[in-house]
Amino acid sequence: MKFDTLKNIIEQNNSFLLSTHVNPDADAIGSEIAFYFILKKLGKEVYIINHSSTPYNLEFLDRDKVIQKYDEDKHKDLFDNVDVLAALDFNRSDRLVSMQDAFLSSGKIKICIDHHQDAEDFVDHKFIFDDYAATGHILYDFIIETKILKPDYDIAYPIYAAVMTDTGSFRFERTTPELHRVVAELLETGVDPSEVYDKIYDQSKPSKIKLLGKTLNTLQLISDNKIGYMYIMQDAFKELGAFESDTDGFVNYPLSIENVVLSLLFIELNDGFKVSFRSKGNLPVNKLAGQFGGGGHINAAGARLRNKNLNEEMPKILKTAEEFLKNNKQE
Repeated sequence: MKFDTLKNIIEQNNSFLLSTHVNPDADAIGSEIAFYFILKKLGKEVYIINHSSTPYNLEFLDRDKVIQKYDEDKHKDLFDNVDVLAALDFNRSDRLVSMQDAFLSSGKIKICIDHHQDAEDFVDHKFIFDDYAATGHILYDFIIETKILKPDYDIAYPIYAAVMTDTGSFRFERTTPELHRVVAELLETGVDPSEVYDKIYDQSKPSKIKLLGKTLNTLQLISDNKIGYMYIMQDAFKELGAFESDTDGFVNYPLSIENVVLSLLFIELNDGFKVSFRSKGNLPVNKLAGQFGGGGHINAAGARLRNKNLNEEMPKILKTAEEFLKNNKQE
């Protein structure tokens, strides 16, 4: 079975350090918490350490407050003292940001559990399946296929959050009959879907809604209205008291406009900027993101450009996007 090695690693080791990507989403946090409970229920010692703080709308998933924000003085030695380092919901080491050196230099067993494409070779064991809807979905199949334990509410709750969000509330491509059967089993443990949705999407701070309004005001359409793009400058975050994590989902809005098949969201950072890409149909935006050192899925990808000026680089990226669209004509 594809999960035999992962089962053996868990059974043969006692201490684990889990981490996920910068600016974690619900699949990232949900997968960490689910894996945490899996390991704890098997009697393991578990730490979760992230570069970024948990977004406020996802803090409810960490009910026991086990996630720690990386502090080099406090945590660096831990990377050499645990038995296993686990990368969840990302497959490129630069997504660890401040923890990258500590992770890569550790001589301990390294594993990656993820569902994105274009993986970097930075771990000892990869459990990367890009046909899965979410990393949380992989963890669920791992439990079921290996029978390592029976999934209960503690495990099902964060996995449901992971799957629900990464499928766009069950409307994206990987929303299959099989996935709905998995969701039914998660709900049978007592998970309340309306509660999870409300906590993630319907408890926004006023600053997020105001930021959305300011962002939508920058919307531009190019390439015969087939490409929509928006941008957010650092001044907007400072003015509104908003956070980068508040922008989750913003990039999807241009795709709701007729004829738009490609959407880009540019976000200025303190050390450069990032671009989120979304597409419809079979337009592989992971390939477009790859031209700028990024990656992701066919219809959802991103890239971070460090020490680059957004105003200078945005026109170049948009021109590349237009050429990309011409070379990947949609039927």
